[in-house]
This record gives sequence, structure tokens and C-alpha cells, in this order.
Amino acid sequence: MFKQAIGIGVAAIVGLTSVAALAAGAVPYKVVEDAIPEPLTAEAGNADRGREIMINRRLGNCLACHQVSAIPEQPFQGEVGPPLDGAGSRWTEGQLRLIVSNSKVLFPDTIMPGFHRTEGLNRVAEKFQNKTILSAQEVEDVVAYLKTLKD
Repeated sequence: MFKQAIGIGVAAIVGLTSVAALAAGAVPYKVVEDAIPEPLTAEAGNADRGREIMINRRLGNCLACHQVSAIPEQPFQGEVGPPLDGAGSRWTEGQLRLIVSNSKVLFPDTIMPGFHRTEGLNRVAEKFQNKTILSAQEVEDVVAYLKTLKD
């Protein structure tokens, strides 16, 4: 029963995130060891836009699971995932890109959704099939913001 309740809660968080964005299909990318070394877009990520995506409860919704002390004005920050303070020091840009795009490559047991993936998913409603949660540019923007979070 407890596992079912957790699953329902996670589904609600992921559902809230995925309903809003509905980006186009995933941009192809190559994972090299533990990273996506090449940007997903020609346009560089914008940290200000990335911050907005992270705090937007209808887009990235990162604060549903993570805490970021650099965003103290946002209430109700999560405790499910690790705090993102120092993320720019802990991981390379390519690793951050992979974590945001498809965290299960590095952390197979995570409940974090792959924000830029369309394959290997279960029970996806027809209207959401072949659509990513975040666009390639939104991933780059989030990565740009995460890079600013240094120890």
C-alpha cells in the first residue's frame, strides 16, 4: 500500500510537469561515458530563462523535489531529490545536460523524469507520446542556470 501511495504521489508530480510543457520530440544526442558533451541547440543556454523554467510549477517544476537556497522566495521546496546547491561544482556541463535530459542513465533508480526523452517510457497517454517535457532549448537554459550554482 505504501509503495502504491508513493507511486501515485510521484505520478502526480510528473503529471503536473508533463501536462504543461508538451515540447516537440527529442533532439537526438549522444551520451559519451557519463555526459552529453555537445549542446542540444545552436543557441547557448540562458541562465535567467533556466531559473524561470526551474521554478515554474508548470514547466520544469524542479522545486517540487529539490531545494535551491539561491531561490529563497520560492516556498515549499522539495526534499525528495538532493539539494541543487553546488550542482555547478559537482557535475560538468555535459553531466548536467544528461541528468536533466535523462537522469536514469546515471541514476537508474531515480524517480526524476527524463525531461528530454520520449523512449523507454511506460503508460504514456497517446496525446503525450513522442513529446518531451522540456524542449532542447529549455534543457540548455536549465543547464546554464545549474552551472551558476557553485559551492
